[in-house]
Amino acid sequence: MNISAVKLRKVSGTMETSGFFWEERLLMPLDVYDEFRTRSVTWSRQPNEMHYPLSAVFVQIETDEGVIGIAGPMEESVAYIIARQLRPLLLGRDAFAHEFLWDIMHRALVHGRQGEAMMAVSAIDCALWDLKGRALNQPVYRLLGGPTRAEIPAYASMLGFNVLDMGRVKERARAFQEKGYMAQKWFFRHGPMSGAEGLRKNVELVKTLRETLGPDDDIMLDCWQSMDLSYVVKLAERIEEYEPRWLEEPAMPDRIDTHRQIRERISIPLSGAEHEYTRWGFKRFIDQEALDILQPDIYWAGGLSETLKIAAYATAHDLITIPHGHSTPAGIHFSVTQSPIHTPYQEYLEKWNEIHQHFLLQPLKPEQGMIKAPTTPGLTMDLDNAKIEAEEEFMPL
Repeated sequence: MNISAVKLRKVSGTMETSGFFWEERLLMPLDVYDEFRTRSVTWSRQPNEMHYPLSAVFVQIETDEGVIGIAGPMEESVAYIIARQLRPLLLGRDAFAHEFLWDIMHRALVHGRQGEAMMAVSAIDCALWDLKGRALNQPVYRLLGGPTRAEIPAYASMLGFNVLDMGRVKERARAFQEKGYMAQKWFFRHGPMSGAEGLRKNVELVKTLRETLGPDDDIMLDCWQSMDLSYVVKLAERIEEYEPRWLEEPAMPDRIDTHRQIRERISIPLSGAEHEYTRWGFKRFIDQEALDILQPDIYWAGGLSETLKIAAYATAHDLITIPHGHSTPAGIHFSVTQSPIHTPYQEYLEKWNEIHQHFLLQPLKPEQGMIKAPTTPGLTMDLDNAKIEAEEEFMPL
């Protein structure tokens, strides 16, 4: 079965909302500068409270036997790399030759094996797994040796919700607890440049969550690569009594020594590396004992094939691997193949998954805090034509 076409489907549509979708943003690395720190939500494209226009690119790999594989969504900058650099490598190749195709794509990208270049490889790899599952009429996790369980606990990842009004925080935290979630991750809004007042507000957020959720639910806290050693140590000392499950990505991913020093000086488990790429990048974190929990993004770090390699190396060091929640369809197929002690949760980004799964025919969503392993062949990536208001082939200039 050979690859006959690699199509880039640019689709657009409208997601209905009740109110403005993005309520607040998270702390960001650029917030060390006043001009960026004072900005509110920066990525919203919502013209009114009822409608949120969406545009995304999906890659569709086709074969000479009529079997297809789909992956996405992705940004146009990633699709450009597929169109210009990767597509010529794939045409006419054996669609089942996963390792060979991954290797030639990786070797061809001599000026970029991270960032958007690796995101492009990741999308192709996921599309190939979707194709293989469809061809064999099996959900992908069965091809990976799974499942180890029929469903997996999800944690509600609360990016985009208001974290400045503690009344709203209580309301939302309680509401998602009532939906069956036993774990929630919230995102700090303040960093070192916000001074003592910002630190107090961060602590107040954690205190409010613990008081609202009670002693048994897990609370995760995301710093989104925007803090430094001294600040994180001080923050950890002040929130330790509220028993967070982990503190996430406190520094930029290049600062592996900083992660290691933080891990040595705080009692809260440390997670991160969602912005790292490939087994070689994660090996550096593991070998330096810089993290307790690894969070590769399947659509960024090299695809499903590479995430399996990262997790295998992690388990050899008895570390936890919980992929970043960019893609629930790919994520669930990975997670249900892993030992529950090494992958205890699946992240579910409440708002981003509404966007990333909007065009899918069968979006995968938690029920009572659990995500069931799907039975559909492939990765469950068929698009819903009813949601697509316009479509064109992405053709870079």
